Amino acid sequence: MAVTGDAQALPEAQDGRQDGLDHLGLALLGTSAASGPAVLGDAYGDVGADQSEVENRLAAWVRTRPRGTTPTAAVRDGVLSALAQGDPTLGLSKEADAFWHIVDESSSLRARTREIAERSEAALAAALAEEAAPGDPLPRLLAGALAGTFRAVVAEIRRKLAAGEEIEAVRAEVTAAAGRMFAALDRVSEDL
Repeated sequence: MAVTGDAQALPEAQDGRQDGLDHLGLALLGTSAASGPAVLGDAYGDVGADQSEVENRLAAWVRTRPRGTTPTAAVRDGVLSALAQGDPTLGLSKEADAFWHIVDESSSLRARTREIAERSEAALAAALAEEAAPGDPLPRLLAGALAGTFRAVVAEIRRKLAAGEEIEAVRAEVTAAAGRMFAALDRVSEDL
């Protein structure tokens, strides 16, 4: 079942509202672990992403990084690569605005994006903790900073595209800003 932004084409919700969005459920909401759009369709199939991949992406970048690469550099490289490749989970497309409009109109879809982001951050914290001393709070703090930066990248893309900026200009500006932010965070992850 594909969903469009046309409220008339959506089924009536159980509470009688016409938007029908609050009951769509997980199969119809695909977002990045940091709340970026992946797909609004069945089981993430339109972009070949599944929920587990999306939620564990940041942790996977850390776990599979080359020897000698800091965790922050691994996440930075993953984000910059996703930006360069136009990864649909970042929402770097004109279609993303329609997706976010649907999400914004549904309290359950907004809650679902937060839940996915929280799971992503927890998975990243667990990956970082694998390399730290037991009880060290730095992995959780760094995971919050890295996941927060990822969410901010997606939010900035969303804000700029909604303001009518061109995709390539947004990509260039967000890539530069993300690079600067990750450079600042990298000094922290050297201690991990």
